[in-house]
Amino acid sequence: MRSANLLNDFAFKYVFGEDCKEANDALKSLLTVFLERSVNKVVVKNSEMVKDYSKMKNPRLDLLVEFDDRTMVDLEMQLRQTQDYLPIRFSYYLARLHGSQQLEGKYYGELKETIVLVFFNVNLIDNNRMCNTFTLKNEDGLSFVKETEDRMKIRTVEMAKLDVNKPLEDMNEQEKMIYYFLNCHKGMDDSKIKVMIESDGVIQMLEKRVETISDDGWKKIIEDFRKLHENEERMERQLELEEAHKAQEEAKKTLQEANKLNQEANKLNQEADKKVEEANKQVEEVKKRADESDKEIEKMNQERVLMIQTMLKNGMSVSQIAKCLSKGEEEILEVLK
Repeated sequence: MRSANLLNDFAFKYVFGEDCKEANDALKSLLTVFLERSVNKVVVKNSEMVKDYSKMKNPRLDLLVEFDDRTMVDLEMQLRQTQDYLPIRFSYYLARLHGSQQLEGKYYGELKETIVLVFFNVNLIDNNRMCNTFTLKNEDGLSFVKETEDRMKIRTVEMAKLDVNKPLEDMNEQEKMIYYFLNCHKGMDDSKIKVMIESDGVIQMLEKRVETISDDGWKKIIEDFRKLHENEERMERQLELEEAHKAQEEAKKTLQEANKLNQEANKLNQEADKKVEEANKQVEEVKKRADESDKEIEKMNQERVLMIQTMLKNGMSVSQIAKCLSKGEEEILEVLK
């Protein structure tokens, strides 16, 4: 066993992105195989390695490469699912890459092709294809633009879908390269790797690049990768804690607002109760006054009856009494009933 390991994004960028002939040759082979197109010249636009990743919240170890026809490819090795949903993340990478082109004084037809090429060690796409290409299409598969004019693509390679037990002679170039990625650490101890190194020109080019890195160099790359992802996981946990704290603060704020609304509602209820009480009090006062008025009227009626009865006893006639009280005789008789 050797320390060489292509299954980490740190080593991936170093192996294919370093500014040297071996790395550039390996990169051209990789792009030729997985983009299924001839690659004569390619330039890495961000060959520098991350120096201090301990303070980086989300370090990216992608390779941004440009072909001689100015096609731009964002190349990345993604080993695991993260807090960010990967398909959405890489859709954003494609949009950002495509939108980075300078168009001042130019037509949109002059936009160059942009491709995001991602190697996954997890299964994301719900089919059996190891390699998938995604473009702008409608529900029926109709392309938004002509296939020859489609300048935005996402190319995914799901390495976990490789049948590692498939006979070497039945593997295509893509499957062979992925097998090499998955088993590079075994070197000549793996029978398929041994045969490919001895007879396959593409794999020989990759192996030549791998062999330019010493065993100590590989150990350092792997250690840096471990530290990088420990830091990434720490940052993710910190982000989760921050989001949990934020959610807790928002819940606390919501509870305070609810309590405030409840207090205001109680205050409104108390004010309403007070107004109802005052209204009831006023009604009682009105009823009391009405009762007193009724009693006063009753008393006056009784006194009037006694007065009329007295006047009758004194010999006055009904007509005389009516005239004396300025009432009609019918009213006097009605009072006496």
